Amino acid sequence: MLSLVFYIYTLAAITVFFLLSVVALVVCWPFDKGRRVVHELSRILCMCFWRVPPTWRRDISGLEYVDRNQPYVIVLNHNSMVDIISLYFVPLNFRWVSKREVFRIPFIGGFLKLHGDIAIERGRAAEAMHKVIHDGKEWISRGVSIAIFPEGTRSKDGEIHRFKQGAFVLAKEAGVPILPVVLDGTKSVLKPSFLFNWRHKLTLRVLPPIPAEKVKETEIPELVADVQERMTATLAEIRNGGGESR
Repeated sequence: MLSLVFYIYTLAAITVFFLLSVVALVVCWPFDKGRRVVHELSRILCMCFWRVPPTWRRDISGLEYVDRNQPYVIVLNHNSMVDIISLYFVPLNFRWVSKREVFRIPFIGGFLKLHGDIAIERGRAAEAMHKVIHDGKEWISRGVSIAIFPEGTRSKDGEIHRFKQGAFVLAKEAGVPILPVVLDGTKSVLKPSFLFNWRHKLTLRVLPPIPAEKVKETEIPELVADVQERMTATLAEIRNGGGESR
């Protein structure tokens, strides 16, 4: 019963904020090319989801590494759709890179279009890479970060698997730092029965960014290996305990 009530609450909140976002996009477009207002509305919506259940715990750390005036290429591990709403704890205006199929999901797809997120065809690697670089650099030129799942798909076992190079190529060509983010617990928000897990804990850890200078001077394979190693080590550290819940 409690899960049903929360589903209804969530759907109502999504509907209200979707309508507000449409209005904000139209009204603010002439002076808000980075769609910051639309993004902030989505942040509030995500906080409405995370902060209501009193038994949900959160361990959010590393936000001190984030420069709000600096665009980044954000890379994070991928376990579930909940990863998307979890990244809004990071105080940056960002656009997602996502497979085109997600844009067809009711409401979620609508939000992605309102944000100006980047849709790619996963089966067309060269075309997808071109779009990520072209659209990503355009958003970055407006001061907006780009968020990418470098694994390219969800992890079935919760571990971090091989990274693709697209995010790192974009960072190098755009001349911006890479901001690694590690998530744990997003896969267990919902039980297999689709009921909410009311004893859930989300962990989000922001790692020190890779400076733009280092991104520029480091070869792509070395850069990929370095970031993946850091994120894998951090995930193992999280699962071994440590940090305080909020």
